[in-house]
Amino acid sequence: MTTNSYPDPSSDNDDRRIHRIFNPYEHIEIAGIYPAHGLSYNLPVSPEILFEEEGLSDRRSWGYNLSFFSGSGYLAGSVFGGAKGTVAGIRAAEPGDSLKLRLNRVLNSSGQVGRRYGNSLGVLGLIFGGLESGVSYATGKDGVWTSVAAGLGTGAIYKAASGPRSAAIAGAIGGVAAALSVAGKHLAKRYVPI
Repeated sequence: MTTNSYPDPSSDNDDRRIHRIFNPYEHIEIAGIYPAHGLSYNLPVSPEILFEEEGLSDRRSWGYNLSFFSGSGYLAGSVFGGAKGTVAGIRAAEPGDSLKLRLNRVLNSSGQVGRRYGNSLGVLGLIFGGLESGVSYATGKDGVWTSVAAGLGTGAIYKAASGPRSAAIAGAIGGVAAALSVAGKHLAKRYVPI
């Protein structure tokens, strides 16, 4: 009879709450090998951080906000605009066109519309990320109202050149969109098991 020197995964001690036991060879079914190598690791269950200062902060950095929102905005706009341009290119095909000409028309249309939508949503993401970081820094809090205020400001700044009425309407739309986005995120966290 061999003795098992591994920590018991079913034990409920203090170390178990901050670590999970990982054994890379637990799926191996060969008799006698599992107790022979004696490898098991205590992996942390909390997110790992490089510097202590990062662990003390409860909000995202401004650089992360700018990168994330502008990048995801550009990606979403490019995909949506590319799909819309593809449909427009297919609809613009004429009966006598060759396959090469139709393909060229679809590629040109999807690239042009995708680039326009991607740039627009990327700029919106950049403005939103900067405003959210600024509001979060000024108030010292990062929450629902921070995102709503950033959405209001983003819409107003984006349409400021069109006049004050357009800026106010766009600001209201931006605030509502940010509130719906935050509410959707909270609902997804609550009801979608991931």
